[in-house]
Amino acid sequence: MTPVADAIVAVLLLGSGLLVLVAAVGLLRLPDFFSRMHAPSIASTLGTWLAALATAIHFTAHQGAPMLSAWLVAVVLSVTAPVTTAFLARASAFRRRAGGDEDAPPPFA
Repeated sequence: MTPVADAIVAVLLLGSGLLVLVAAVGLLRLPDFFSRMHAPSIASTLGTWLAALATAIHFTAHQGAPMLSAWLVAVVLSVTAPVTTAFLARASAFRRRAGGDEDAPPPFA
């Protein structure tokens, strides 16, 4: 493995860790459920993409052939994260409306 590839992998992993840290801070600092859903989903998804890119670069440089199977994790997360976020938001909105909360979002059309 070349030192350049090591440096790139290190920078990508540090960036991924920083994004996940920002997501965690956002989760702790934001005031309500809907705001808390927003920060971790975006930052952690980008952090996962950076970690997948670092994995692909590391194994490509180590094996000498393109290693794209790490992207499968990123693709699966790209599909599942928005779906789970939408389901969580709908469940929370339903519970707030059922509980009589006047600030609950209106029902979806």
